[in-house]
Amino acid sequence: MPRETLDRQIHHIQDEVLLLGSMVEQAMLNAVEALKSRDLDAAKQIYDDDYQINEKRFAIENAILILIATQQPIAHDLRMLAAILEVITELERMGDYAKGVAKVALKLEGKEPVIPMRDIVTMAELSVSMLHRSLSAFINENASQASVIPSEDDAVDDLYNKVYRSLVVAMIANPEVIDYANLMMWVAHNLERMADRVTNICERTVFIATGELLEFETTDDEDEVAQ
Repeated sequence: MPRETLDRQIHHIQDEVLLLGSMVEQAMLNAVEALKSRDLDAAKQIYDDDYQINEKRFAIENAILILIATQQPIAHDLRMLAAILEVITELERMGDYAKGVAKVALKLEGKEPVIPMRDIVTMAELSVSMLHRSLSAFINENASQASVIPSEDDAVDDLYNKVYRSLVVAMIANPEVIDYANLMMWVAHNLERMADRVTNICERTVFIATGELLEFETTDDEDEVAQ
């Protein structure tokens, strides 16, 4: 395959990764808004539309596998394609987090959240911003930008801890809200894990750009909440 053609196909795959990222970003923002506004119809739509994110992920994966099998890319091209396989897996899981938030909105059945939504909304905005910039750094192989983004995870962790404490206080004050408070913890944890997965994308970016394997430390490495 001529170099120009291979480059064009790789660039197309990269564009599809950015599109997948945009779908995930919007799904999370919409899910949190549906929870905030207690919009059950919007929450159900987000929950049902998760299959589109899954299909996009598998389409990208299939395109990469075909390109590897038929064109046998080497060196930098192969590393980039292998990294994209990991990145789209991270994105698909973030889509599951958005679906999980929509699921909570449905379980709450239009009831007022146990605590004010302000910190939850801020967590979502910070996590989505981190994701957007991490994907830009990944596509542009910008190691310096990718190295800075993970430090922003601390702000998300701080908000998570604040939300957690508020929910515990609410449960102690009124045991009747325990079930709903646990659902809100699920939301906060999903958002915190989304930011952690952004860090994984940044690690792959540094590797692609420099060949150096770095592991950015996060304050919470426990497994994510299952959907």
